[in-house]
Amino acid sequence: MAGNSRRPGAVRKAGSKKGAQVGTGGHGRKALRGKKPTPKAEDRPYHPAGKRKAAEEKKTRNQPKARARTSSGNEVVAGRNAVLEALRAELPAQAVYLATAADADERTREIMDLAASAGAPVHQASRADLDGLTGGSVHQGVAIEVPEYRYAEPEELLDQAARAAHAPLIVALDGITDPRNLGAALRSAGAFGVDGVVVPGRRAAGVTVAAWKVSAGAAARVPVARATNLVRTLEAYKKAGCFVVGLDGEGATTIGDLELATEPLVLVLGSEGKGLGRLVQQTCDLVVSIPIASAVESLNAGTAIGIALYEVARKRALSTGRR
Repeated sequence: MAGNSRRPGAVRKAGSKKGAQVGTGGHGRKALRGKKPTPKAEDRPYHPAGKRKAAEEKKTRNQPKARARTSSGNEVVAGRNAVLEALRAELPAQAVYLATAADADERTREIMDLAASAGAPVHQASRADLDGLTGGSVHQGVAIEVPEYRYAEPEELLDQAARAAHAPLIVALDGITDPRNLGAALRSAGAFGVDGVVVPGRRAAGVTVAAWKVSAGAAARVPVARATNLVRTLEAYKKAGCFVVGLDGEGATTIGDLELATEPLVLVLGSEGKGLGRLVQQTCDLVVSIPIASAVESLNAGTAIGIALYEVARKRALSTGRR
């Protein structure tokens, strides 16, 4: 054999360019030992997805709360525009808080005037106090405190009609979760002499600041009752002599052909997306629709109840000889 020949698998000298090292596989296993799976893109701070996630988390942390509550359960409305709109809508402000160093402008002057007209006391407060009162909201040096809404009992709405000496007219909302739609329904109810509005106690919008503002003060005039079980409440109204009429786009009878308008009546409206619930619809004596120009269009809750109530009010006026 030649002198430079080697046995298979012999170890080469350091720095040699050819030949495999003994135990290479073992070295590879050691290199992999202890390494974790590759993190997801959003978990890597240098990755674009990770940067986006960090930005969204920061935005969420810094997002001011829409409203806060005091220890007594009262709601707090903060911000000059929000406070001004609330006072214009005749929200029953219990107190107005104004920062001691707040810059006066047309809005703050009108806020002071409206507060004085409503008999609401005005308190000077430090910005630190306002920060605590509003729960971190952007208050711009102004906030008001309004009481938690007190709901009526469903049977009280019948008493309301009895005192007014007319056939009951009640609106029931099934699955309306947007407080602005509730506010719009209250506004229509106030315009057409409704005795009250019934909402479910769960999974439904309640009378919050947002609903009160959209109602344009009608929430102070139209009682709202909460039903533990809407179907049972509708059944109770039927036993009391009311007809229950549902509003749904698939109703065979149009609202203009409703012959029960002059009778004791409960109008039930479902949500824009889901409509009336199955059990609620089965409870109705009749389901009516509002004809619209296109089958692909739909009416939001506030608009639909306003149209229906107008038609009921018109028929009632005709039946009594009033125009």
